[in-house]
Amino acid sequence: MIDFRYHLVSIVAIFLALTVGIVLGSTVLEPAFYKSAEETTSSLQQSNEKRLSEISELQTRENGNDSLVTAHLSDLVRGALPGERVVLVESPGAPAGLRDPIENLVTDAGAVFAGRISLTDKFVAADQEAIVDGLANSLTPVGTKFPDEATPYDKAATVLGGAIVTNDRTKAGRENPATMGVLDAFQAAGLLNMNGTPGQLSTMAIVLAPAQAYEDDNAAKATAAVVSVAAGLDALDLGTVLAGTTVASGAGGAIAALHDTGEAASNVSTVDTVDMAAGRAVVVYALREQLIGRAGAYGVGGGSTSFEPEVAISPSPAAHG
Repeated sequence: MIDFRYHLVSIVAIFLALTVGIVLGSTVLEPAFYKSAEETTSSLQQSNEKRLSEISELQTRENGNDSLVTAHLSDLVRGALPGERVVLVESPGAPAGLRDPIENLVTDAGAVFAGRISLTDKFVAADQEAIVDGLANSLTPVGTKFPDEATPYDKAATVLGGAIVTNDRTKAGRENPATMGVLDAFQAAGLLNMNGTPGQLSTMAIVLAPAQAYEDDNAAKATAAVVSVAAGLDALDLGTVLAGTTVASGAGGAIAALHDTGEAASNVSTVDTVDMAAGRAVVVYALREQLIGRAGAYGVGGGSTSFEPEVAISPSPAAHG
């Protein structure tokens, strides 16, 4: 029979084996382990320092390029949009800091900057969708018929578009009698704000995407609303560009959402580098390309086909949209 002495001897043997293992590990294996760890750490540190140096160099180069383009931006776009009238439409959450640069750019390109429409957070709020739908239906010009699948924002885009853009240059700079009161009604409902004279019809539009992708439970519908606005304007004017940063062309962004649509993706141009001086020049080039009936996806993010359009052909007087 196995007695207590046997158990005691077994336990002592186990602890003795553990002790010997620890001693061997600390005297034989530990130095090799530490040496390997030190070498790995040193290698990673050197690699990290190299990458940081490369990033710093690239940032310096980018800043230099941006400064150079900024200094000559007016020359790069001069005369690109002669005689056109351009309106800026800001999505809820669009970066306000780009307002003046875009206005200056449009003016340098030879166009008239009509002003801006700033859609509010309320415009895309889930609990305001019925309000948007009701306003759009009540303000629709006589004879306008919406497709059966039209969303409230498709309708709103058509109604708002009729109040701010046209594809007939002879009507540019004048108000549309059929949409009198539309902008005031949407503003009174807290759905938009106005600056300048956006009610005097423009021939082209720039829609500025949100600075950050929407993230709440209503994000998909809010993003779709931005796409609807861009598509609705493009259907009624000579050209529309949806502009933003690479955030907009990433997951959940407005540009990415537009690229996933059918007809709108082939008609509305997109630029995801509007935060760069060169990217803002591309916005003008994309508008100019729209005048010859072409559209494209420009920038550096997902879905972009090139940084800028091909060398532009002089626009013809034919209408687009």
